[in-house]
Amino acid sequence: MPLIDLQDVRRAYPSQGGDVAALDGISLTVEKGEWLAIMGPSGSGKTTLVNLIGCLDRPTSGALLIDGTDLATLSRRELTRFRADKIGFVFQQFHLIPYLTAVENVMLAQHFHSMSDENEARDALIRVGLEHRLHHLPAQLSGGEQQRVSIARALINDPAIILADEPTGNLDEANEGRVMDLLRHAHEAGKTIVMVTHDPTIARLADRCIQLHHGRISEISIFSNLEDEEYDEILEQLWIMRENDVPLTQEHINVHGPIPLDRALPGMLRLGLLTQKGSRFVFTGVGERRASDIVRRHRLAELLFSETLQLRDEAELEAQACKFEHILSPEATTRICTFLGHPAACPHGSPIPRGECCLAANGEREKSSLLSAQDLGARS
Repeated sequence: MPLIDLQDVRRAYPSQGGDVAALDGISLTVEKGEWLAIMGPSGSGKTTLVNLIGCLDRPTSGALLIDGTDLATLSRRELTRFRADKIGFVFQQFHLIPYLTAVENVMLAQHFHSMSDENEARDALIRVGLEHRLHHLPAQLSGGEQQRVSIARALINDPAIILADEPTGNLDEANEGRVMDLLRHAHEAGKTIVMVTHDPTIARLADRCIQLHHGRISEISIFSNLEDEEYDEILEQLWIMRENDVPLTQEHINVHGPIPLDRALPGMLRLGLLTQKGSRFVFTGVGERRASDIVRRHRLAELLFSETLQLRDEAELEAQACKFEHILSPEATTRICTFLGHPAACPHGSPIPRGECCLAANGEREKSSLLSAQDLGARS
């Protein structure tokens, strides 16, 4: 059973010219633990959809079920209780009570759910990095800090669903990253997230994205390529671990992608990239070749930037190589390798796995050496 199930949902509002449909026949399911992004232009129905899922509004027609409960069967009081139990909200405008401190704002959410507990509220704020801002008023906090208070408030009652409406819309890049990390950690912990955003980069952190236009779903994107990129990062790290004689176990893998390791690693086993012996992972032939190609692209990219652009900063080299390792085609990789003279090691001294072009070039060199020796012998 899906956690959220909309069946031909319509929401219309009266106007002078007749009813205007903000949502016009939406059918959509969201599974438990899924992260769904919602995009679309202004007036497309994004906020209306979030309000319906958040039990702040009711459909004009159609059915909306959350965790198996048909919301149409609930009274207003029951709907309020249901919302408090099941849903946590993160808004673009934060909506903190201005005369309450950070910890009091979190305790207020507890009060409407069950009972306030200052120690639990303090712990929630500490988990979002606000241990030094517990007793500050919202006006004394930065935008990023206020949004982290709102995330602590949303999570304090352990809701099944987090609704995030443009959660980074008022934040700078640094705070945007912090807030998205918090949402990612919540997702890794099993929370279901429904997030409205205008930023396609942020939307790609989700498992799936729907595009709304004129109250209807116009497009659905499933970001399976994110899984592939995360698989590549895991394979690359396992390769480096093996080079350094580190056991290939989950506890030693330090990859923080959009997909939890508990989901990514079984997926890699199913695809035949890895096998498992006890707690240790082992490359299959397919996984070995894929990991070798990834490491080769990365280290060739590092060497290219080091030698041609004279980049010496290790962090910059690493960042640029990470960007290129996912987009270099086999043909481009071969050209770079040939241009660099089929190098044996990257700027850090780590070996670059051999490619077919290296083997071919080595064969030509051996053939040339043999011919030269034969020619020399003939002359003598």
